[in-house]
Amino acid sequence: MISEQVVEHDDIERAMRAVPRREFLPRSQRPFAGQDRPLPIGRGQTSSQPATVAAMLRLLRVPIGARVLDIGAGSGWTTALLAYLTGPQGSVLGVERDGRLAEWGSANVERTGMQWAQVVQATPGVLGQPRENGWDRILVSASAPALPRALVEQIGYGGRMVIPIRTSLLLIERLPDGRTRATDHGGYRFVPLIEDKAH
Repeated sequence: MISEQVVEHDDIERAMRAVPRREFLPRSQRPFAGQDRPLPIGRGQTSSQPATVAAMLRLLRVPIGARVLDIGAGSGWTTALLAYLTGPQGSVLGVERDGRLAEWGSANVERTGMQWAQVVQATPGVLGQPRENGWDRILVSASAPALPRALVEQIGYGGRMVIPIRTSLLLIERLPDGRTRATDHGGYRFVPLIEDKAH
């Protein structure tokens, strides 16, 4: 059961202090960790701007004990932040399509000691990670050209997904009657979400 206790804004700030971005950056980028801008992490990917990550986490409203999917986990920073917010009662799965990044992200998350979080390489041809009853929360850190139906179907009842579509940040909520509601929360720039085609 997920707790009714919902993370407030100061919990997001506390999470970002507890899980410093610096530890999830290549050595060459660590001097710039405190700057509020995207930073390259290799393989054509970036560590998102901290203000953007904070905005996404506030929209996601991660409860303690939530089951969370982190798509485009990269260095594992957002996976670790999500794990801090769910606490050990929850579980966080980060998926990353690039094998080398997934391996690095996995090691970064492992170092935090939060054993309820992990980063794995995405299954080829599968967007997200379908699970029975869906996920309580889904965070997508790459921009899709249109809302992927495959991900909407992975949101559990009462669940929320935050995803950039083109340059807009959308919140998708699964209502108790099973319908979904989408709201637009402003313009942002992200690396593109790449969907592998199933063979």
